[in-house]
Amino acid sequence: MSTAIYSHPDCALHQMGSWHPEAPERLRAIEDQLILARLEGLVERVSAPLADEADILRNHTQGALDLVRDNLPQAGELYPLDGDTLLCKDSYRAALRAAGAAVAATDAVIAGTVDNAFCAVRPPGHHARPAEPMGFCLFNNVAIAARRALDVHGLERVAIVDFDVHHGNGTAESFKDDPRVLMASFFQHPFYPYTEPEPITPTCVNVPVPAYSGGDVVRKLVVEQWLPALHAFRPQMIFISAGFDAHKEDDMGGMALVEADYAWITHQVADIARRYAGGRIVSCLEGGYALSALGRSVVAHVKALAELD
Repeated sequence: MSTAIYSHPDCALHQMGSWHPEAPERLRAIEDQLILARLEGLVERVSAPLADEADILRNHTQGALDLVRDNLPQAGELYPLDGDTLLCKDSYRAALRAAGAAVAATDAVIAGTVDNAFCAVRPPGHHARPAEPMGFCLFNNVAIAARRALDVHGLERVAIVDFDVHHGNGTAESFKDDPRVLMASFFQHPFYPYTEPEPITPTCVNVPVPAYSGGDVVRKLVVEQWLPALHAFRPQMIFISAGFDAHKEDDMGGMALVEADYAWITHQVADIARRYAGGRIVSCLEGGYALSALGRSVVAHVKALAELD
């Protein structure tokens, strides 16, 4: 397999305060573990471009874009969008790099330049609603990429798989009435963002799980609920919201997954992609705040994408 990792130094410029868990150190922790895993030469490194505003506007309102672009503070200051989502002077540029990575990866995977890709980017995206940022997220990177695949490349069916500990409410809202998109996720419940679970349908398989759930619970729901829906849907491409805050070492959540669980989930998704989508997967970093666990989990995920484990 040819696997690309998309990232850019601009993604580290977005800062929300020294107290904030969604910090530049997350990307450094990932990079350290990728180096330790000796993946250089086994995966392709790609510099993420800036997304065009047209890319953002496929999924977000003009007001949502303006809210980020037009409220950047002076150096050393922060502008709060909500209690835990803040802007610094470089936030808009970082957000355009994060979305740009997802868009460029989508183009490359569809063109066949690479088989699949992981976007090591921040800020994350899956809480960003079409009309407003929230929950550490400015623009919804995965939703923007999925829109690119559908509206620019003409794909008819795409799936979005989300294994963050938090419900990807922004992604669910973006595609709630779109039969071209199947979303499959698990998420700790009750928990932030405190949305009520949606009914399970052929295109919505978002499964709430209680706190302290471990790999046995998640693997069972993947086999019994995600996989039948994905087989029935036959996606032409799969996007992954890759959050690693369901790890047992991550105190931002209350679940108990380990690296082997993330590798197993990735293999299940990759098998679906091989069957129906020519192996096409684009994965984007979401949560994950225990730095060592985050780095190790990303390595497990990337190795599974690249079939190196």
